[in-house]
Amino acid sequence: MKLTVVGGGSTYTPELVDGIARLRDRLPVTELVLVDPDAGRLPLVGGVAQRIMAAYGHPATVRWTTDLDDGVTGAGAVLLQLRVGGQAARNRDETWPLECGCVGQETTGAGGLAKALRTVPVVLDIAERVRQLAAPDAWIVDFTNPVGIVTRALLQAGHRAVGLCNVAIGFQRRFATAAGVAPESVALDHFGLNHLTWIRGVTIDGEEVLPQILAERAQEVADDIELPVELVHRLGMIPSYYLRYYYAHDAVVEELRHKETRASAVATMERQLLEMYADPTLDHKPELLAKRGGAFYSEAAVNLLASLVAGTGDVQVANVRNNGTMPFLADDAVIEVPAVIGADGAVPLPVAPVPAVQRGLIAHVTAYEELALTAAVHGGRDRVFEAMLAHPLIGQYDRADRLTDLLLSENKDFLAWT
Repeated sequence: MKLTVVGGGSTYTPELVDGIARLRDRLPVTELVLVDPDAGRLPLVGGVAQRIMAAYGHPATVRWTTDLDDGVTGAGAVLLQLRVGGQAARNRDETWPLECGCVGQETTGAGGLAKALRTVPVVLDIAERVRQLAAPDAWIVDFTNPVGIVTRALLQAGHRAVGLCNVAIGFQRRFATAAGVAPESVALDHFGLNHLTWIRGVTIDGEEVLPQILAERAQEVADDIELPVELVHRLGMIPSYYLRYYYAHDAVVEELRHKETRASAVATMERQLLEMYADPTLDHKPELLAKRGGAFYSEAAVNLLASLVAGTGDVQVANVRNNGTMPFLADDAVIEVPAVIGADGAVPLPVAPVPAVQRGLIAHVTAYEELALTAAVHGGRDRVFEAMLAHPLIGQYDRADRLTDLLLSENKDFLAWT
């Protein structure tokens, strides 16, 4: 199978390539193509990718190109991991919302909306080329943030797509390590939207262990997600790290005002990583890559791709069309839940009734995502304002107005309709 990675010049890519090489028995890749418009990065990332594959003895051809059509022609699967505007645009997303007392973050709030507006049109254009040039049954796997909105855009346009996030697999791997069991022994009752999820059940070989985790390791869990342990106990669930932007919004805003942006820190790491990748003797992913983010991304991506291609019918957490799974949401909403992964795609498993505390926030954010997607596809200041007004972290009309002006000013070079 030809596997194409769009955004292949990312410093993430060696993490993905390491997984492809290690898990070669699961995913039969014969050609790996890295596509990226950055001709400066591509040879550095492509070179280390080639050496990693060779070090594992993987026989696949590895090449790289700036030509999207060349990259996707005949591909059996296309993985999207692009960042329109790079870390510079992300840095601004994390900065200007603070001027209005709102969290600055790349997937949540006003910054997340800016990223969606920049990203969705580009992804849809790429997907059309995939539809025309890739293999007829090719899958698109989206790791591009905001994953929920981007995946919804792909599905609404009729593409064979599944969204992927590493939050669930990260929890699964940590629970497995703590229990001293294989990751496959751990199953999660994980529900919500991308970057808005809760874990209300953890089973090991079918035995429920979440009460034990909360009794013995709640403080460790709370430290990991940066929320008070008292809140974890009161919820009786484990919220993802991203819930801190909702449950502790004002405190996080104050914190962000006095620290380096994540984008700035990542940009520094990326420069260091690219210097490492330039070393012709480097044939493994460096330890620094673990600090870049995306833990267990390679396992999540390879597992999902392998199951789509082979039609294995195993269960993985993915971003999929709701289709009545959560009856309080529209069918075309995209949710993040355990799903059966087969040759026909990802089918969500039934989800137990969602408590009102979570249900209200999920419904609220889903409404925002619907409006955000409409703004990304059709443009227009009024549509951007409506999405701002609908977001639970914004809401007030004067704040939404000001944030809309800031977003449009900061992103005028990326939005064709401005």
